[in-house]
Amino acid sequence: MQILRNARIAGVGGGVSGLLNGASIAIEDGRIAWVGLDADLPAAHSDAPTRDLEGRLVTPGLIDCHTHIVHGGDRAGEFEMRLEGASYEEIARSGHGILSTVRSTREADEEKLLALALPRVDALIAEGVTTLEIKSGYGLDVASEIRMLRVARRIGKVRRVHVVTTWLAAHALPAEYREDRVGYIREVAIAGMERAHAEGLIDAVDGFCEGMAFTRDEIATVFDRAIMLGLPVKLHAEQLSDLGGAAMAARRGALSVDHLEYLGADGIAAMAASGSVAVLLPGAFYTLRETKHPPVEALRTAGVAIALATDCNPGTSPLTSILLTMNMGATLFRMTPAECLRAVTCNAARALGLADRGVISPGAHADLAIWDIRHPAELSYRIGFNPLHARVFGGRYV
Repeated sequence: MQILRNARIAGVGGGVSGLLNGASIAIEDGRIAWVGLDADLPAAHSDAPTRDLEGRLVTPGLIDCHTHIVHGGDRAGEFEMRLEGASYEEIARSGHGILSTVRSTREADEEKLLALALPRVDALIAEGVTTLEIKSGYGLDVASEIRMLRVARRIGKVRRVHVVTTWLAAHALPAEYREDRVGYIREVAIAGMERAHAEGLIDAVDGFCEGMAFTRDEIATVFDRAIMLGLPVKLHAEQLSDLGGAAMAARRGALSVDHLEYLGADGIAAMAASGSVAVLLPGAFYTLRETKHPPVEALRTAGVAIALATDCNPGTSPLTSILLTMNMGATLFRMTPAECLRAVTCNAARALGLADRGVISPGAHADLAIWDIRHPAELSYRIGFNPLHARVFGGRYV
C-alpha cells in the first residue's frame, strides 16, 4: 500500500464541482483503497509509505474515448488544398481524402504503424491520459483492419496506458467494393469482425452513418451481428446530416454516439432513454470550420452524459492534445470547465463501458493525474500550456 497525501482532489465519486482539500488517497494492488481527508486516514494505513503532493490538484487520469490514432501517412497536402479552395470532389480526384490514408495504411506493416502511432500516443500520455480508445477503419480489408487492431493492442503493452480497441471497418467503402456495398458489409465489415473477435482484438464495434459512408440499415446489419457476438456498439452519426443513426444505435444500447452536430429531438430522446453517451469532437468541428453546433443545451436538459475526445485522425482532426480538446469544448461548445473535466474522465469512461475508471473512489483503478495548478478550471482555461506534474498508472507513480 502507498499513500498520496496533502492533495486537492477533484473527481471523488465522479463529481468535479467541489474540491476535497487536504486529502489523501490510499492505493493498494493497483486500485484505490480509500480516499478522504488527511486527518481521517484510517489507522490501519498509517504505516504505509507516503508521498506528499504539496497541495497539488489530483484528478482521475484523463480518458481519450475516440481516436483513430493508428494509421499510415498524413494528409497535410489535402489540408493545404482545402485552404486554397479545392472542393471535396477535386481533392478525391487528386488521390487525397480517406482513401489516400487507406493506401498508406495498407502499405505499412505492424512495425511501421506502431512507430508512426507512438509519438501521437506519447503526446496524449504527456497530458495526463491513462486510457485511450483506438479504432480500426483505415485498412478497409480484413487483413489490414486486423493489423491495425494488433498494433493498438501492442501500444497498451509498450506504453503505460490502457487501450480499448474498436472495430470500424464500416468507415468508408474502398475502391474495390465501389459497386458492391452489400458484399463489403458481408465480406469485410462482418466476416472480418468475426475473425478479429475470435482473436480477442475487439472491445467494441463502431460505424460511420452518413451520406458519404453507410446508411442506417447497413450499419444496423453490422451492429446486430456484433450484439449476437456479445460486443457493445457505438456510432459516428449526425455529423453532416441527420439520418437517424443516433436513434438506431441507441435502440441497440450503444455505449456512445459521436459527433452529433445535426442530432435532432428523436435522437436525443432515444439516447436519454438508453443511457448512450454523447461524445463531442471539437477538433473535427474546428478543422472543418463547421458552423452547426451540437445541441449541448438540449443534451443537458435531457440528461444525456456528454464526453469529449480528440478524434485524432489524419484528415479531419489531426489533434493530439486532450487539454486543447477541453478548451475547445468550453470555447466552441460553451461547456463549463466542470463539464469538460467530467467529459474526459467519468463520462468518457462510460462511453467506453468502463465503470472502474474516470473516478477517484474505493475500488476504482488507481489511474490519476497530478497537476501543478490550484483549480480544475485551469485545465480548460489555458491554451498551449501543460501543467501535468505526474501520472499514477495502475498504482505506479510515474
